Amino acid sequence: MQTHEIRQRYLDHFVKAGHTEVPSASLLLDDPNLLFVNAGMVPFVPFFLGQQTPPYTRATSVQKCVRTLDIENVGVTTRHNTFFQMAGNFSFGDYFKREAITFAWSLLTNSIEDGGYGFDPERLWVTVYLDDDEARDLWREIADIPEERIQRRGMEDNYWSMGIPGPCGPCSEIYYDRGPDYGIEGGPEADEDRYLEIWNLVFMQNERGEGLGKGDFEILGPLPKQNIDTGMGVERVAFLLQDVDNVYETDLVRPVITKAEELTGRKYGVESAADIRFRVIADHARTAAMLIVDGVNPGNDGRGYVLRRLLRRIVRSAKLLGAEQLTMGEFMAVVRDTMAPSYPALSTDFTRVLNVAVGEETAFLKTLSSGEKLFESAADEVRESGKTVIGGSQAFALHDTYGFPIDLTLEMASEAGLQVDEAGFRELMGEQRQRAKADAQSRKHAHADLTVYRELLDGGATEFTGFAELTTEAKVLAIIKDGVRVPAASAGEDVEVILDRSPLYAESGGQLADTGMLTGKDLTVTVRDVQKIAKQLWVHKVTVDAGVLAEGADVLAQVDRAHRSGSTQGHSGTHLVHAALRQVLGPNAVQAGSLNKPGYLRFDFHWQGGLSEAVRQEVEDVSNAAVAADYQVNTMVTDIDKAKSMGALALFGENYGDEVRVVEIGGPFSMELCGGTHVSHSSQIGPVTVLGEASVGSGVRRIEAFVGLDSMRHLAKERALLAGVSSLLKVPSEEAPGRVENLIERLKVAEREVEKAKVAAVLASAGSIADSAQHVGDLLVVAVAAPAGVGGGDLRTLASDVRGRLGQHGQDDVVVALFGDVDGAVPFVVATSAGAREKGIKAGDLVKSFASAIGGRGGGKPDLAQGSGTDASGIPAAIDALLRQLAGSGKLS
Repeated sequence: MQTHEIRQRYLDHFVKAGHTEVPSASLLLDDPNLLFVNAGMVPFVPFFLGQQTPPYTRATSVQKCVRTLDIENVGVTTRHNTFFQMAGNFSFGDYFKREAITFAWSLLTNSIEDGGYGFDPERLWVTVYLDDDEARDLWREIADIPEERIQRRGMEDNYWSMGIPGPCGPCSEIYYDRGPDYGIEGGPEADEDRYLEIWNLVFMQNERGEGLGKGDFEILGPLPKQNIDTGMGVERVAFLLQDVDNVYETDLVRPVITKAEELTGRKYGVESAADIRFRVIADHARTAAMLIVDGVNPGNDGRGYVLRRLLRRIVRSAKLLGAEQLTMGEFMAVVRDTMAPSYPALSTDFTRVLNVAVGEETAFLKTLSSGEKLFESAADEVRESGKTVIGGSQAFALHDTYGFPIDLTLEMASEAGLQVDEAGFRELMGEQRQRAKADAQSRKHAHADLTVYRELLDGGATEFTGFAELTTEAKVLAIIKDGVRVPAASAGEDVEVILDRSPLYAESGGQLADTGMLTGKDLTVTVRDVQKIAKQLWVHKVTVDAGVLAEGADVLAQVDRAHRSGSTQGHSGTHLVHAALRQVLGPNAVQAGSLNKPGYLRFDFHWQGGLSEAVRQEVEDVSNAAVAADYQVNTMVTDIDKAKSMGALALFGENYGDEVRVVEIGGPFSMELCGGTHVSHSSQIGPVTVLGEASVGSGVRRIEAFVGLDSMRHLAKERALLAGVSSLLKVPSEEAPGRVENLIERLKVAEREVEKAKVAAVLASAGSIADSAQHVGDLLVVAVAAPAGVGGGDLRTLASDVRGRLGQHGQDDVVVALFGDVDGAVPFVVATSAGAREKGIKAGDLVKSFASAIGGRGGGKPDLAQGSGTDASGIPAAIDALLRQLAGSGKLS
């Protein structure tokens, strides 16, 4: 049975049982505790917490999930994925244990002809919580499972919570016995590879308190309602029904491995280490594609870091398997072809997925090239020290600081005849992981308590009147202060106000909130901000200026007209810039985020590489041509499918409802899904002035611009600045850029001449410095302070020249040590000749003899070492220490 059919059978089974089918939510939710949705119940948390009233009492979904806590173990085990599909059925105070068990058992064991999965009941085991006799009795009654196939387990295995205060309860898990070929007998307690968990039924009936871990918390008491939260692992059921050994060999995953075999020339199933790499590629390719589709881009922290790590693990695994060419595009294409029937965005958004993935691959291959050079340097140091083991700290630095993977370090070390202190590396990695886990745990906290808004949410959404008017008569439904509902607020108090209707725009879609006023008899209230709760309740953050604001009062809500006008200019200007970018660069330049405020817009878009000045100018010209065209701005509300068929653009990763608002500017010029406020004609945007463009992440660029009066003010300042420069240069303004360019070139020439003169002056002192050489044993040694102000590269040049001059006079055994004094720093350089090195004299070793005298440190190779100190008064002592070291080294005849 194919995976897409397994998904559909699940949904059909529960829809038939009265459940509402709910589409999968995005992998990205606004939850402080989660990078990604990691369980099927996550989108329903507000319903389970009682913060919102669900629009249905029964629901079913197949939710896309990502878990990356133990990413290094992916591919090592054969039953874990970072991306997986969790099929679930949920009850919000409707049914409980009996029905949940009945639904699960019937779907698993009903024949394929009757819509089930056809599992053999004799191979199914269940676990229940220690004291959950009710669940055990129901399994005996409903499924006729014998006592010996029902096992009781403790808090760690069979008691569920979110890890934070909130709902919790015992759970019952269903396992499938794969047979003696996969492990020992004895049920799930004995072997969870043989007995594979496929379904978990959570009986959400209690509330937990504070605490850590899975079992260290207090159960505060029962919930007001008993809920059901279940999850069936689609991938696990797939590999059982498809009669393959593991999740990597199912119909949606194995094709990626097949493609990897083609690209590397290696075969899956031959060698354990290679198999792990094949599985990493297959797993991570799916996960990366799904994350990119939902709007994630590679970065150095948070979600972006996870995506970057996944993509880089694919690259390094392919490289270790022998791939010599770019592979990411091939892998992404296979993911698209296999997964698109369930997730169409993989096909419609494929160009962007491809650009992001291949762009990261190209960048990482450059990192690997740099890492190989760093590895060679580390290997040279080990060989020079006479050792054969690269330290764990060196391997960790290569991995953590430079992104060089440990498996490549191990392989290259083996090829070089060296070993790696892998135990030391693993210890450092473990310490880092523990720090990360501790940091993550410290940031976890209970979900924001939105209970105070629940009654208001149940009453219906705020009516937004701001598209048609800027002043609205409204009633105060509630006043909230510090999370508590209060009857009134007096002058000087800051509170939140919920109105039945409002003309003030609540921040969303990149557009900042309106500001304005609430007025009434003897009442004046300033509205500073407006935010949404659950996308439907307008919460006005206000300060009472005069009078008393009371619940139930009638008020006049007014938008600050100037603020709104500037905001609409910025928002409509964003649409023009987006359209202009697509016209100039092509359809792949799509939105990745935006910010609009009065007179200003910031637009992020997907693109590889910076834009030339000519391209930026063209984007500005196209935008202003649309302003000059005075296009009419039309809006319409329609269903999502019709909007897409019209060609309306949607924001990646955004979840839209069944009805959407389409904003059209100039017919085909710009058409986007958008809930923001806009001008009525494009000419009202005013001039668009592009300020600049820069990178904000891998494959994402940002363009900024002024509009309207702010644009004209900016241009006026630029004009005044140019006039000032022209006046100073005494040339017409159109000649100023050329004159400035000429001056800069002349300055560069002068700086080069000064540098040449400086180098000549430094080298001129080389002869007198060489004359100061003294014999120490059979070595000729120069150890002096350099001329004032000489440091850095000049000091190295001078030391090398002195060494060369002495060599020209037949002196083969030479040591040169020069000390500078530059702005309080004491740079130094030590150089040795070949003859001195043959006697065992190494520049890097000599540094250790005198560095402390000048409060410094340094090092280098046998022929040249350098460093810096902080105490110039210690130079004489440093020279004495160096001479004593050479005299007493025992290496001189």
